[in-house]
Amino acid sequence: MSDFFKDKVVAITGGSDGIGKALIDELLPMGAKVATCARNQDKLYDLQISHSTKPLHCIVADVSNFNDCKLFIDSTIKQFGHIDILINNAGISMRTLLKDAELDVFRKVMDINYFGTVYCTKLALTSIIQQKGTIVGISSIAGYRGLPGRSGYSASKFALNGWMEAIRTELMEDEVNVMWVCPGFTKSNIRRAALNGQSEAQGESPLDESSLMSAQECSSHILKAIEKKKRTLVLTFKGKQTVFVNKFFPSWADKLTRNFFFKEGKLVK
Repeated sequence: MSDFFKDKVVAITGGSDGIGKALIDELLPMGAKVATCARNQDKLYDLQISHSTKPLHCIVADVSNFNDCKLFIDSTIKQFGHIDILINNAGISMRTLLKDAELDVFRKVMDINYFGTVYCTKLALTSIIQQKGTIVGISSIAGYRGLPGRSGYSASKFALNGWMEAIRTELMEDEVNVMWVCPGFTKSNIRRAALNGQSEAQGESPLDESSLMSAQECSSHILKAIEKKKRTLVLTFKGKQTVFVNKFFPSWADKLTRNFFFKEGKLVK
């Protein structure tokens, strides 16, 4: 086991479930000091209990709220002294056609996926520069290819990718590595929590979750990429295929995407 993460302070947003929780479960045995935030107090409590002997700092916070982000980042620095690695993992999806969507859906998704990352990164930036650390954004294949029924989600991830690319070049001389990760379809709660046209959780997934990459496998890939100071990480064969086809054969990608998500004119995935 690599000792790269030993004594590193890692702040992870959205750590109560899915990829965020898997990252925490893997990092703590490596000797990292971990801080996380999430909106679900009960899940955070269970997480804290399961790692009661480890250096884990948990805060209830909604990353779409600047003051919540400030509480998370400031309390992490107070608890551990600094931040070496920030993993902006908190996110929400949506699944509804534009014609059926209320405008509030787009604002909520952008506030969490994009502005939540901006808030936490800005607040932690001075400490990360001092540590010559790492900033990670958990993005999506939807940040490379706009997906029907997920137009607001795609918009937020396109914004995230562009912003991460911009600050990566800004911070090169500060020796801060900025990386964005596109997990592809990964087993998690994000599809069940995805907003419908009225900003309510869907409560079900349109995919066979059992066939998807596990959050644990995804987290292992992410941590290896952080250690290697990678620029981007695109996971799963379908994810890599989607990015390639969309870049070089965009019209074909339009047709393939339409066929994948629609059946008899209706959105099915």
